[in-house]
Amino acid sequence: MQFQLTDEFIEQVEQLIATNNGEGLKNILQDLHFADVAEILHELDTDEATYIVKLLDSEITSEILIELDDDFRERILDNLSPSEIADELDEMDTDDAADIIAELDDHIQKEVISHIEDDEHAADIVDLLRYDEDTAGGLMAKELVRVKETWTVAGCVREMRRQAENVTRVHSIYVTDKHGKLKGRLSLKDLLTAPGKAHISEVYIPKVDYVNVHTEAEDVARIMQKYDLEAIPVVDDEGILVGRITIDDIVDFIKEEAEKDYQMAAGISQDVEADDSIFKLTKARLPWLLIGMMGGLGAASIITGFQSMMSTFPKIIIFVPLIQATAGNVGVQSSAIVVQGLANGSLKGNIITRLLKESLLALVNGIAIALVVLVISHFVFFTSYLESISIGIAIVTVIILAALIGTFIPILLDKKGIDPAVATGPFITTSNDIFGILTYFLIAKLILGF
Repeated sequence: MQFQLTDEFIEQVEQLIATNNGEGLKNILQDLHFADVAEILHELDTDEATYIVKLLDSEITSEILIELDDDFRERILDNLSPSEIADELDEMDTDDAADIIAELDDHIQKEVISHIEDDEHAADIVDLLRYDEDTAGGLMAKELVRVKETWTVAGCVREMRRQAENVTRVHSIYVTDKHGKLKGRLSLKDLLTAPGKAHISEVYIPKVDYVNVHTEAEDVARIMQKYDLEAIPVVDDEGILVGRITIDDIVDFIKEEAEKDYQMAAGISQDVEADDSIFKLTKARLPWLLIGMMGGLGAASIITGFQSMMSTFPKIIIFVPLIQATAGNVGVQSSAIVVQGLANGSLKGNIITRLLKESLLALVNGIAIALVVLVISHFVFFTSYLESISIGIAIVTVIILAALIGTFIPILLDKKGIDPAVATGPFITTSNDIFGILTYFLIAKLILGF
């Protein structure tokens, strides 16, 4: 049965902590999934959460710590000694342990690593810290099951039993040569049905998808999605098998990237949480708000330059909000589609083809919207024929321009190595506001003969 967190349950937990009733806490928490316990900890303050982490066995709390938000976990780790942190890392897979170690200060890292009892485990964690977190090396874990092509099937089974003790989930069995180079993968079915004296070289599958330690994490995610893989082996530049990446690691990465892109599209320049300090939230939001303010001032200065025309045709100013909103919406739509295509690798064709397609789409949408606006402006706002026509033509032009900007900017940023997600939201909206207003008044001035 799925666990449902209630206020009454939290009050019970807090009461047990307040009375230092450790046995009572263990009784109500021991049968819960570690993800449920992590959910409970998020409802407590740091000291209360630390109490539970110290109370429960490391086999459980190591899994709980992985599920916590980064900032909250950092506060808990600050309350633990290096030896206590080391106890937690001893129970984790190397990739999770390396991620947590990386969050600690340098001097704490060394002290924690020195307290890890398993020297091989500690060495593997240190090795993973060498890689950038957004590469295959930064995502991989060292725990895997590998067999050599020269082994017999019977000997392979014995060795697999020994290796599997240190692997949480056995997704695949990888075959290497005597030098450790990846040769292929082994089907469990073929292993079980092959004669005991047969050699692995006779039954393994030589075709295997793999990535290099320096492969970008986004490319790893794309490969695993394309081939529907639960795990993928990682090799170094010499082809030596050094680790494997599982689907849960990729899901976490995709989630984090989606959150970053969503915040960037909303005009938030840093990774922040709702519970962060006002100073941190302000620092993340203010830069884009200032850019938006500059865009607004730019649009205001453009309008000021056409004051004399507006005094002659005062109803022109009524449609300025419509022009700004339409330009912003079209630009965000176009950029969102392009950014999504760049992210999942589905964007095909060259830039010219993409721009022509967006232009045609914008023309169709623009004409449809312009016809509606033309009728409304003439019969509702009682504008003259020339004013109505200038408004309609301006809308078509502005929509085409906004679509081109929204398409071109993300592609350009991507080619320059900049995250194209920055092109959505405030950036596109602000630029389209300025160009949209300028285009609107220039077309109106031209048609009205002012």
